[in-house]
Amino acid sequence: MLKLARYLKEYSGMLIMAVALLFVQAITDLALPDYMSDIINDGVAAGNIGKIAQIGIKMLGITLLGAVCSILVGYLAAKIAAGVSRKLRYDVFDKVQHFSNKEFDEYSTASLITRTTNDITQIQMVLIMIVRLVFYAPIMAVGGVTRALSKSTSMSWIIALAMIVLFGLIICIFSITMPKMKLVQKLVDRLNLVSRENLEGMLVIRAFNTQQFEEQRFDKANSDLTATNLFVNRMMVLMMPAMMLIMNLLQVTIVWVGAHEVTSFNLDVGDMMAYMQYAMQIIMAFLMMSMMFIMIPRASVSADRINEVLTTQNSIVDKETPKCFPSDFIPTVEFRDVSFKYPGSGEYSLRHISFTAKPGQTTAFIGSTGSGKTTVVSLVPRFYEATEGEILISGVNINDVSQKELRDKLGYVQQKSILFSGTIDSNLHYANDDATAEDIDRAAEIAQASEFISSKPDGYDTAIAQGGGNVSGGQKQRLAIARALVKNAPINIFDDSFSALDVKTDAKLRKAIKEKLADTTTLLVAQRISTVLDAEQIVVLDNGRMVGCGTHDELMKTCEIYQDIARSQLSEEELAK
Repeated sequence: MLKLARYLKEYSGMLIMAVALLFVQAITDLALPDYMSDIINDGVAAGNIGKIAQIGIKMLGITLLGAVCSILVGYLAAKIAAGVSRKLRYDVFDKVQHFSNKEFDEYSTASLITRTTNDITQIQMVLIMIVRLVFYAPIMAVGGVTRALSKSTSMSWIIALAMIVLFGLIICIFSITMPKMKLVQKLVDRLNLVSRENLEGMLVIRAFNTQQFEEQRFDKANSDLTATNLFVNRMMVLMMPAMMLIMNLLQVTIVWVGAHEVTSFNLDVGDMMAYMQYAMQIIMAFLMMSMMFIMIPRASVSADRINEVLTTQNSIVDKETPKCFPSDFIPTVEFRDVSFKYPGSGEYSLRHISFTAKPGQTTAFIGSTGSGKTTVVSLVPRFYEATEGEILISGVNINDVSQKELRDKLGYVQQKSILFSGTIDSNLHYANDDATAEDIDRAAEIAQASEFISSKPDGYDTAIAQGGGNVSGGQKQRLAIARALVKNAPINIFDDSFSALDVKTDAKLRKAIKEKLADTTTLLVAQRISTVLDAEQIVVLDNGRMVGCGTHDELMKTCEIYQDIARSQLSEEELAK
């Protein structure tokens, strides 16, 4: 269960103030029936108008005091709940920021969004109810019982019977709705997942004319959530008329029994009316608590889901006393007998990989789809950790340095280029906020992005839509490459990030990198032979194994798999050049 006490500690002063105000509010509400009894017994019965007016003014003052307290408690409750929710959202976001790819494999994006928004909103709503009711309702219940017994002990069995019926009703509704409330959040996750997939894959859906299938899929998720919500809400709706029935029966019973007590001169009319008011206050107190019993289970489900994220143990953590790279840093990347298998998988995706990528050289990775190219370069920034073997940079095991220091040395362009909403300039500055205009221009020039940027009316101030939806695939890749180059890192990783470029632009980009980034180490994943032809070292992967390593000419003589790839993409004339 989520430890809310840790979050409420910051607002302990407000909480104490709210409890004090609730106590005052409860005292004022409990005092009113007594004054009403005095008006009936001492004022109306005696025909004393002055007494009625005097007590009426006191009741008005007490009512105003109670109203002020109620308003202040509402304000404090909202402030406390909003503050706790803000802190929760920050902690969940911060936790997710430190997730490795293993943790992202466990939680879907839709689920994480639901937990950060809908689940925390559930907790915020119940916190407001807790502050306003969880202290107020017991005071009213205990105070109401005490004051009612002081008026008449002979009718106490009426309140006891009403409470037993009330508790039975609450327990029945609680036991029926709890399983459904747990299911609601999972169904919200499912609906968000389907919606997200539909929105992201809209072009594919239209291309295959599968709109009707997707509508049915969405309708199924939507209908399941609607049906479950309807069931829960119908059960909750049943509670109100049931409560009103109990209250009305209670009133009738009190009037019936009380009338006999009055005619027997055992009870005054005013005391009977006061007793009825106290009985109503007791029932209302239990009604408030019953509302809590309904809201808390759903909030507890949300709290458990949030707690699940917050207590997830990160699979990749820094050592307590991490090492530092040497001051004379040399951007050498060395794999020593590295093997890797994905979490939960019984089979190795990489087996016994060994090579050294040297400064000023390009080390390229090529192989068939699923051969492990992306997996290899994902191990360098520690998105995953090697299962066996070592990866060293500048002679230091990357597991021994902090993730921040490691990634400060890397420029990374992933397989799927991601741009953020903003401008071209803000996207390029994302890698280095202190980059000068010259740094930006240089990176854009190397990435072959200068021409299309300058063709835009607003240049670097051109707006970029969410995900880079308003630029072409090639432009998006070039901007992502330029962003990595702005960082001016000693090691650059390009994970199949030239795939959307034409062969001419690809060649220009590689030439510019070789000329202007001569001291850096480049790790390059590619599908096209033309992209890796000039690489000083080409690592050929097949089924997670390293089956060849050398230059293009060397591999054409020694590696059959590389020969097959080359001949499938290039003509004999091109290979002969």
